[in-house]
Amino acid sequence: MRRALPLLALALLAAPSRGQEATPAPRVAISPRGAEEIAVGPGRMRVEYSRPFVRGRKVFGGLVPWGQVWRTGANAATTLTTDVDVTLGGIPVPKGVYTLYTLPGEKQWTLIVNRQTGQWGTEYDPKRDLVRIPMKSLPRSDFREAMTISFVPEDAFRGSLQLSWEKRVLSVSYAYRK
Repeated sequence: MRRALPLLALALLAAPSRGQEATPAPRVAISPRGAEEIAVGPGRMRVEYSRPFVRGRKVFGGLVPWGQVWRTGANAATTLTTDVDVTLGGIPVPKGVYTLYTLPGEKQWTLIVNRQTGQWGTEYDPKRDLVRIPMKSLPRSDFREAMTISFVPEDAFRGSLQLSWEKRVLSVSYAYRK
């Protein structure tokens, strides 16, 4: 019996105590990744981004300041990939991979299509801009907690690329370019 007590004591010391987890709990991303893809003519367009949440913060004019280039999401840079030539806002964009930034304004927003890719979202080089495109800005009737980028098709060749967040919708037209 005397031998069993020391072995039992060692076993209890080696076991995790209450409150200690044997395996760590999975981490949930604060701004999870999102993606949207659509067929455009004979090809496809895809946007990949991180989705920030309002979480009680002042978004436009606060978290997203007026008059400063914004990464258009969170974390890594937002990417647009197109395997066909398209137009955005009527301006030609050749097939390829690009980073999307926005320039927020109280009255006017601008979409920036930039040739630099693979960088963190805050690493912006204006010398790599392909085009800058005026965006439509409209109020939303409902509240959107998570930023969402989506394609809204009109037909198989055209539609609009929309960014929705809080009580705002920003959009720019897209179309297949033959």
